[in-house]
Amino acid sequence: MPDPKTAIDVAYFSMEIMLETDIPNYAGGLGVLAGDLLRSCADTRTSAVGVSLIYSGKFMKQIVHPDGSQEFEERDWQKSDQLTQLPNQVKVELDGVEAVIGCWRYDIVGLDGFVVPVYLLDLDLMENPQWIREITQNLYDSSQGHFRICQEVVLGIGGIKMLRDLGYQDIKTYHINEGHGAFALLELLAERGYQDDAVRKSCVFTTHTPMPEGHDRFAYDFAYKYAGKYLPWHIRKLAGDDCLNMTLLGINLSHTSLAVSQKHRKVTEHLFPGFHFEYVTNGIHARSWVGSYFQDLFERYLPGWLEDPSLLKDAVEKLPDDVLWHVHKESKNELVTYVNKHMPNVLPYVGYEMKPWDYFDTHTLTISLARRPVAYKRPLLIYKDIERLARIGAGKIQIIQCGRSSPHDAISQDFIHQIIEISNRLRGVMKIAFLENYSPKIARQLVCGTDVWLNTPRRPLEASGTSGMKAAANGVLNFSVLDGWWIEGYQMDPLSGFAIGPSDERVEPDNNDDADAMDLYDKLESEIVPLYYDRRPEWISRMKHAITLAAHFNTHRVLAEYKSKAWNI
Repeated sequence: MPDPKTAIDVAYFSMEIMLETDIPNYAGGLGVLAGDLLRSCADTRTSAVGVSLIYSGKFMKQIVHPDGSQEFEERDWQKSDQLTQLPNQVKVELDGVEAVIGCWRYDIVGLDGFVVPVYLLDLDLMENPQWIREITQNLYDSSQGHFRICQEVVLGIGGIKMLRDLGYQDIKTYHINEGHGAFALLELLAERGYQDDAVRKSCVFTTHTPMPEGHDRFAYDFAYKYAGKYLPWHIRKLAGDDCLNMTLLGINLSHTSLAVSQKHRKVTEHLFPGFHFEYVTNGIHARSWVGSYFQDLFERYLPGWLEDPSLLKDAVEKLPDDVLWHVHKESKNELVTYVNKHMPNVLPYVGYEMKPWDYFDTHTLTISLARRPVAYKRPLLIYKDIERLARIGAGKIQIIQCGRSSPHDAISQDFIHQIIEISNRLRGVMKIAFLENYSPKIARQLVCGTDVWLNTPRRPLEASGTSGMKAAANGVLNFSVLDGWWIEGYQMDPLSGFAIGPSDERVEPDNNDDADAMDLYDKLESEIVPLYYDRRPEWISRMKHAITLAAHFNTHRVLAEYKSKAWNI
């Protein structure tokens, strides 16, 4: 229990935080980033706490069949295996019913043992009626219309109440990570006599997406039914006239609102005219995403990089070519071994026996694309012209794709089905593998062992993206549409990778799939493939340039910018 008289720097509210691969309280980049940031807090001895929810339902194992169809198996997990249950309980009102909130704790331990606790709120208690207990069964559950708003009341209102019950009375900054946590601001408003300015002075808000579905909106009749006790008289002034917009609520009760890249700031100010945004481009926790072989390499030639990732800026001058390439080959061998063990689940037809040429190898240029299979990320763009791709890649390119689809998302499942069909169609010409159950464990192997990291989103819908940052930190060359973080990364060092399509600073540009695919093929054929096979010293030099990007795109730097731009530190 913390000393109630001890001030802490920041309480970080996020609907999802990736703590460990198999703790199911994250869905993707938002949660991974939140976990990385709190790890940097621990490494830098920044006094912080995380506040999130914990989910008690089953999680789903993805199974991809040889014909591209999928099924999902329920798997159980036990909170007590990895979390510590605390005795603290608080109450919130949901639809006129008093709900009891329990709390679990997970400790993030920094390099020198400094601890950042994460408090995870839970409604699955015997004291609650069944419909209340079900609210925290699954992250972003849409099976019941009231689940989302009730989860957000628990995170925001319940989160502030729980912090007080735990003894945290003096918190300098409340950082609301996306609109899901914005109800916390209303609890602070009640604590501070409904003085808006008294709340703003200690609150910061970050938005992460230009996608409309990423900004939660609730009809006021609906909001009053489930959260009416907590809505102040002037809620429409704070959250919008037509509906309760959680993003607007976060903006209006924070002294600083942040976007997550330079381009994203422009896009967000277009989406929310009249509001000013700062930006802090996302980063990664380098220690979590740099592979073990690369960590040893950096420790030998760039000592101190764990404490200060900015030292990676010297990679071009200090990393020996032969040692770097050896480390890359070792990492690639581990990736290829993993892929070959898992390919039979998705590639062979019934009765087909794998041939030697069906297996991945370490000498072929390997391209990885690991993103959630949704339309705006264009997971099929590389297959726009299959015949041309085959001409370019026959015997020269092998492709790994990953991405989890939801059991209820037929569109994302169809993307995966098409990828499997294409992989079977190109059997014997090009090797294409789709790996099931994409997770941080698989991501760590991909970003360490692949040669090229492919990213093909529609502009300007990639707010930032961090997967390419993880790859770059391990010497992998990015091959990406100029959007999100890659605009800044490519401008910072064009030798660190390759751009797909034009540089378009408009906030509503036209995306021409045919033109982008043509540019992708042109660069593969004329630049990337020849460079990899014919000019190896130049390729290795580019790997070093990629590594230098991690000197900037890391969460230690993000944390420093938060402190200077937004937090009251």
